[in-house]
Amino acid sequence: MNARQKRLFEEARKRNPDLKIPTETQPPSDWSEADLALVKQGVGDKTGKPAQSAAETQDGEVSSGEQKGSVVTYFEAKGFGFLRPDDGGRDIFFHVSRLVEGLATDLRPGTRVMYELGMDRTGKMAASSIRIAPPE
Repeated sequence: MNARQKRLFEEARKRNPDLKIPTETQPPSDWSEADLALVKQGVGDKTGKPAQSAAETQDGEVSSGEQKGSVVTYFEAKGFGFLRPDDGGRDIFFHVSRLVEGLATDLRPGTRVMYELGMDRTGKMAASSIRIAPPE
């Protein structure tokens, strides 16, 4: 602990005399293969995901992992925006680099899109494999 942490701990101990100094714990070293697989999945490892060609999705059908929604906001100068899912729920962040079909100039509020859920570089939920939906 540094001096500031010690001072804060002593102040907290005055309010709660039973307070103990936290000890540093080591992460468990007996992780199973299933645990390691979950950790990999959480950081965006896509090695177990089958590759899907663009020709398989151009027929207008929504693939099993793909969802439909519409653009709520898009900040062209920054290259990001938010999508609103058709099935409700919270708005989803997207970055223009995840646009696989269509033009960035088409990303205006109200534009219909199809996307898959993934994670951004910080581990938060974000849209990936974004496609401009064909006109209905």
